[in-house]
Formats: sequence, C-alpha cells, structure tokens
Amino acid sequence: MTDRWTRAEERYRQNAERRYRRDDLEWSEADDYEDDTTVIPRYEDERYDDEPYEGDEYDEPPLDPEPPRRSAPQRADRVGRRAPERPARVGSRASGGKGRGGQRPKRSRMASRKAAERKRRRRNLFVIAGVFAILFVGAVGFAGWKFVGKLSGPADFSGPQGPLVIIQIKSGDTATNIAQTMADKGVVQSSGAFYEAAVRNTNMSSIQPGYYAVPSHSKGAEAVTALFAKDARVGNVVISEGRQLHDSTDVNTGARKDGIYRKIADASCVGTGTAAKCVTYEQLDQAGAGDPVALGVPAWALDRVKTAPDRSRQLEGLIAGGTMDFDPAASPQDILKQLVTASARSYEASGLQQSGAANGLSPYDTLIAASLVEREALPQDMSKVARVIVNRLAAKQKLEFDSTVNYSLAQTEVATTDADRAKQTPWNTYAMVGLPATPISAPSLDAMRAMENPAPGPWLYFVTVDKQGTTLFTEDYKEHLRNIEKARQSGILDSGR
Repeated sequence: MTDRWTRAEERYRQNAERRYRRDDLEWSEADDYEDDTTVIPRYEDERYDDEPYEGDEYDEPPLDPEPPRRSAPQRADRVGRRAPERPARVGSRASGGKGRGGQRPKRSRMASRKAAERKRRRRNLFVIAGVFAILFVGAVGFAGWKFVGKLSGPADFSGPQGPLVIIQIKSGDTATNIAQTMADKGVVQSSGAFYEAAVRNTNMSSIQPGYYAVPSHSKGAEAVTALFAKDARVGNVVISEGRQLHDSTDVNTGARKDGIYRKIADASCVGTGTAAKCVTYEQLDQAGAGDPVALGVPAWALDRVKTAPDRSRQLEGLIAGGTMDFDPAASPQDILKQLVTASARSYEASGLQQSGAANGLSPYDTLIAASLVEREALPQDMSKVARVIVNRLAAKQKLEFDSTVNYSLAQTEVATTDADRAKQTPWNTYAMVGLPATPISAPSLDAMRAMENPAPGPWLYFVTVDKQGTTLFTEDYKEHLRNIEKARQSGILDSGR
C-alpha cells in the first residue's frame, strides 16, 4: 500500500515538472527570445504596397528595426519561466516595425485621405496668406501714392498754353462745377488745379453766367486769371429795345445804326486782331432767311412767319431786346436759334399767350403791336399808346404810324415825307388798314406788358410835341391837329431830306 502511494506521488511530480518547468537547456536555446510582456505593442495602419511612406506631424516616428537584446543575467533570471514562442505580429516591435517583405506597414485608405486633406489645408493657407500679402502691399502703395499726391498737389499743366477754348458757366454753377468744366474742356489738367486757385481768388464770387474764351493747357492759376480778362467774355450780345434786324442810316447825320445781326456778329468774335474768328453780318442775314423751324420759331408764330413777304425780315421781333448769351463757336443758324428760343421763353413768361382776353389779338399780332409801341412811345406812355392801337383796330381806322413808314427805308428819321407815306409796302400803316405784316423792331418787356394789358381809355390819336418826349393823347381829331401844330413849332417834325 505504501509502495503504491509512493509510486503515484512520483508520477504526479514528474507530470507537473514536464508541464510547468523549463530546464536551462531550453532557456539557453532561446537567446533570441524577448520577453514582450514589458513592451506595449504599437498599432500601425495598413497601407498599399505601391504607396511610399510619408510621415506627418501626427504620425509617431518609426520604431528601431531591432530592439536591444537582453543580457545573459537577465535571461538567466527567467529560467524556468520560458513562454511559448509566438510569431511576431505585423508592425510590432518584434518584427522591427516592418511588414511583409521587410517593408513599412501599410496605412488605411482613410489615413491617406486625411493626409491629403492636411496637405490641401496647408496649401490653401499658403494661398490665402499670399493674397493678403499682395493686398497689404497694394494698400500700402496706394496710401503712399495718395500721401505723395497731397504733398505735390493736383496735376497741373506746365508747358505753354494752347488755343482758346469756349467754356460755358451756367447760372448757379459753383467753383467745383466750373473746375470740372475746365478739366473736361482741356483748359486745365485736373479740376483740383483750377479749384485750388479759384478758392483763393475773391473775384470768383462775381463771375457771371455766359460763355468765356480761355487758353487750353493752362495752369490752374492762369485759367482763373483768364476768366477775368477784358476780352474773355464772348457771345454776350446787348440788344437795345426798338432795334431792327438790319443796319440803317440816319438821314441827318449819315451815321450807321447797327442792326441786331451786326451786334450778334461783333459779339461772336473769339480772339483778337488778325487771329479773331467771327460770324459775319452777311452769314447771319443769310441764315435768318432759312427754315423757320430750324431757326427755333415758336409754334404760335410759325404760320405767320412762313408767309412773311420778305424772308430776310422773317425773324424781325422774334429776337427780343435785352442782354443774351450764345455760343460763338456755333454755326450762324444755331446762334440765331439760341437767341430766338430764349426770346420766345421771355415773351411767353410775360403772358403773351394769354393776352388775347385783354386786347383781342393773337400772340403774334400782340408781338407786332408791341414793336410799334416800342418805336412810338416812351415807357411812361406805352400803355396809352397800346390802347390807341387797340381802339383804332377795333374802329377799322388806319394806324398811320411814321415808324412803319421808316421800317422799309434805307435812311430813317422821325418825320417822314408825303412821298414816303404814300408808298405801298407790307408795313406802311399810312397806306393800309391794320397791323404791319411783321414786327418792325425788338420790343422790350415793358412794351410787351403794355400791349398785353392796355390802359383803359377812349384815345384814338397821340403825338409827341417836343424833343423831351412829351406826348399828348386825344379822341378828338381837331384837338389832335392842334397838337400836331405844337409839334411843328417845336421843330421836332422838321425833315432833313
């Protein structure tokens, strides 16, 4: 019994030794074994064999290909504790950090996309940084250019002045408006050059609307000075009330009385001496006989103007008395159109088109009658003379105005001869009943207003009895004859013929 238990115990001890112990020989044969219980395995993403390995800021550096071997004492301490041999994992330290065939481990497709995304981000950052750098440099350059511009002032011409240029200053224009006009016309190189000089010149506050001839390619200060030169204002015509389109000659003195066309021609000159450029009297006379529509004749006068007996006189009265401006660089036709259009606006503003209610006349007939008032009366008597005209027209009585006789004569005077009064013309009111065919002069606004609203009264006759302009009115013909005798005695009716 004892022996049997002894043998059983021996067998158990042998089985346990074979199962749990390693002898020294086995440990000595395992020199290459490394206790990997002290090493935490590192996970590596798989990658394709054809992709080169690329590290990035998020990847750990590769592990050493071979870990250091343990020393003999370290191995000896582990005798009896040998672990079973295991194949090294792909990418583990035991395999030297390499995959199949000694290559680095493969990374996943997701890791590749992340790496590419990081590259794109870096590239975009570089592009954005470059754009901001360019913008910054441009902004600095522009600021520097503006700063230098402020120091050096606005652009200005430095060379000799060029030919004269016509510029227009309109009513209400400021120094800024004028400066821009100067720059647009090439008078100055920049509006700033003119403006800086203009604000320092006190005369700018007195500049008048109109047309001015100033040299081109001028410095700003020179352009401002040129505006106030004696001959700078051009295209400014002053037409005295009662003046006619054409020249006439005084019987007594032989002096020429310039007509409206002559006044316009003189005002159209640009430049001085032989270099002056002007529209001529003859050119205006020819243009004035042209198409009434092209000449700006208003609708309320157009039909009567088209039937004028003398086309060279068709614009008579349609250019008003007063001061007007026109562009001297324009053609003769356009110059006349500017003046006719401006005059029509002036007449219409006075109430011409509504005057029929007071005088019973059309607008054009009112204009004709106003021209007679202008030639026959002083301002204080105009409304009475207007009433005489209205009363005589209503009575179908001849007007018998000497001014209508003189209109068609080359030589004129206050008194007229019996022969002159007997001549049949479209204007001679001694030889016909009613108004002349056209106006006989440029009426003033005073004459227009007087004809539009005649003074109430029964008068049919009037005569100026002295050289001071005293005028007597009556409705009785015998009294009128006595007043005429007074005029003869004063010498006012003496003829120079």
